[in-house]
Amino acid sequence: MQTMRAICAPTYRPETNPRILSQNSYNNLLQIYSLLRTSPITLSMASYGGGGGVTDDDGVKSFKISSSSSLKIQRGDITKWSVNGTSDAIVNTANEQMLGGMGVDGAIHRAAGPELRAACYTVPEVSRGIPCPKGEARITRAFQLAVSNVIHTIGPVYNVDNHPEVILRNAYRNCLKLAKENNIEYIAFPAISCGIYGYPYEKAATIAISTVMESDGDFKE
Repeated sequence: MQTMRAICAPTYRPETNPRILSQNSYNNLLQIYSLLRTSPITLSMASYGGGGGVTDDDGVKSFKISSSSSLKIQRGDITKWSVNGTSDAIVNTANEQMLGGMGVDGAIHRAAGPELRAACYTVPEVSRGIPCPKGEARITRAFQLAVSNVIHTIGPVYNVDNHPEVILRNAYRNCLKLAKENNIEYIAFPAISCGIYGYPYEKAATIAISTVMESDGDFKE
């Protein structure tokens, strides 16, 4: 089982079918997310033995979704997140050229050092100047970051791209697929496309969580 971090999450009922959404809990989580979304937020899915809706000493909100898993939402700097440095990864919201940019992309490149940019240069292009089209994902080492790997993905520009919901869902799915293929047990997502790409937070949250739930049981957190 492995770890995933995304944007805000609804709580799921663990009693009979952990994939059935509790509407009250979902609404409560959206309210929590709305209060926190002015700062960087990370949500994780983790193995978890306690009850849902628990806040720990670090301010991480945990919501139980099954007998062995939960979703966690937290605010912080994704470049500082790590678990063990051997089977953990963070997701970078990159551009199609994978050469670094603003926001999360720039922060991750600065924290990882110039080796990350050099590694991105070696990723094969699938079309002229494009090693990673929108909705796809690529993996590199993390270099000076505390985690073992960086998974790069490109989300949609909400009011520009056709069918942005399809691109966003594919971005999450392909990150999770790469993580599983590379024996990543813990993975942290930022809020893909919710910054300058303009994706509405609540809509992005729904896509992120429903996609993460497809991999329930594959990740520890």
